[in-house]
Amino acid sequence: MKTIVQISLDFLSIDEAISNGEMAIRAGVDWLEAGTPLIIAEGMHGVRTLRKRFPDVPIVADLKCMDGGYIETELVAKAGATHVVVMARAHPETLRCAVKAGRNCNVKVMGDTLGCPDMIQAARQMQDLGCDYVIHHIGYDERRGIAARGERMPSPLDQLREVVAAVSVPVQAVGGLSVEQAISAPEYGAPLVVLGAPLINHPDEASIRLICQKVHGYGDVPVGPKH
Repeated sequence: MKTIVQISLDFLSIDEAISNGEMAIRAGVDWLEAGTPLIIAEGMHGVRTLRKRFPDVPIVADLKCMDGGYIETELVAKAGATHVVVMARAHPETLRCAVKAGRNCNVKVMGDTLGCPDMIQAARQMQDLGCDYVIHHIGYDERRGIAARGERMPSPLDQLREVVAAVSVPVQAVGGLSVEQAISAPEYGAPLVVLGAPLINHPDEASIRLICQKVHGYGDVPVGPKH
């Protein structure tokens, strides 16, 4: 599949999300993410406002859903989201419900491995349960806590090749990546590149445009059945 650049709108106000979303789209970003902080602060009003302002842009609702898989997926679909994030550590039935709602409401389900002790097995399980994408995710608190103890901070790139090899759905790597590391994700077989904190704490259009050009320059990244 062609490489895709997604930007996380992890802001606490709709105005900030809209202004940064406009900048990102001008710079060549493909998908907008209604980040978890925005959803907590503004709820579905934030998603609906993004959809109204960006009628033709895919919108990822980063709910980090742990329960209520059907009703929450249906909720974001009605608000205008095209993708929803569900946690791998949720009960399998929650993922099944989210996938069922996704099929009924035309929303793609992204399964997030955050906090899973076995990321590779979690990725396989999410694919088996019907998730359309895998998010290979090392969490913010986890990274900071490990670094504070003077230990090596884990990176999504550590197991990215193994996760990609384990599944036949597109993979996205998230968590503490530098700009250079994020841009390199397609080299690992992960076509979905997400720009979030700390990459865009102070985003500017020229920098985002350069990132998009480099990521899109990879062209097609093979995604499909593994043998």
